Amino acid sequence: MSVQLAEKFILASASPRRAELLKRVGLPFEVRVSDVEELQSECDSARELCEKNAYSKADSVAQKYPGRWVIGADTLVVCENKVYGKPVDLTQARQTLETLSGKRHEVITGVALVKKDNGSQCSQKVFSVVTGVAFRNLSPEDISAYFSKTNPLDKAGAYGIQDHGELIIEGIEGSLSNVIGLPVEELMEQLSKLGS
Repeated sequence: MSVQLAEKFILASASPRRAELLKRVGLPFEVRVSDVEELQSECDSARELCEKNAYSKADSVAQKYPGRWVIGADTLVVCENKVYGKPVDLTQARQTLETLSGKRHEVITGVALVKKDNGSQCSQKVFSVVTGVAFRNLSPEDISAYFSKTNPLDKAGAYGIQDHGELIIEGIEGSLSNVIGLPVEELMEQLSKLGS
């Protein structure tokens, strides 16, 4: 197997939540943030959009660090066929939670593993994971109370399940780490397969 979990990976993300998830599973890594601008559309599905963005982030960093495995990720929230990324301001954040209130939505995280050699050789694996999330019925006061405890502006869908999620979330179906921003169970499984 060419991938040893003792080798140091590069996380192409500034997300403190993704870094924390990797620390929890004991994966050695360093952070090198990608400067690639995320696509907002141009794809047939939200899943494809997440995977493309994840790959672009990982690929741009991998070009600068040949011989190193780079992990890129992108998370989106999808409700009734509409895609929600990070809100631009508190007004949009409030509108997003009003839309999600009392409904089930999906959280999709695309993940890309990319390693470039000095030549034209490239190894890669791209995948995505979907988790179902059900929201409580939220009053305007509930949303205000939630925003008083957490910053919604740096999170897809204007919420973080790890940040007082019990105030707004009724339940989830699938991977919890995926909702936080990185499906570590699937990531570790894919890493164990690389090069085998």
